[in-house]
Amino acid sequence: MASKDSDKNKGAQGDNKEKRRKESILDLSKYLEKSIRVKFAGGREAAGILKGYDPLLNLVLDNTTEFLRDPDDPYKLLDDTRALGLVVCRGTSVVLICPMDGMEAIPNPFITQEG
Repeated sequence: MASKDSDKNKGAQGDNKEKRRKESILDLSKYLEKSIRVKFAGGREAAGILKGYDPLLNLVLDNTTEFLRDPDDPYKLLDDTRALGLVVCRGTSVVLICPMDGMEAIPNPFITQEG
């Protein structure tokens, strides 16, 4: 009988964990059907229209374009792009998500200029 009681307690603890589950920090619903840019671990970047997402930050992007990188410096982007179409982005590799409208590139203020 002790094992049945402990099983019941485990079930009750599992229910409490379900109730205490935290909500996602990010609210991506406001970016649905809008253009976003995503940076991934390893340096890849892509932009597309957000069609869907889940709590693990897996993303579905449509009309996706990948920004190609310099083969000598993987963290330096080139002006070249590659059309990918409909893409599922794995949430564990997503580092940054930002909207395309209202975004502009600025020079890195931490790099010292020679001269």
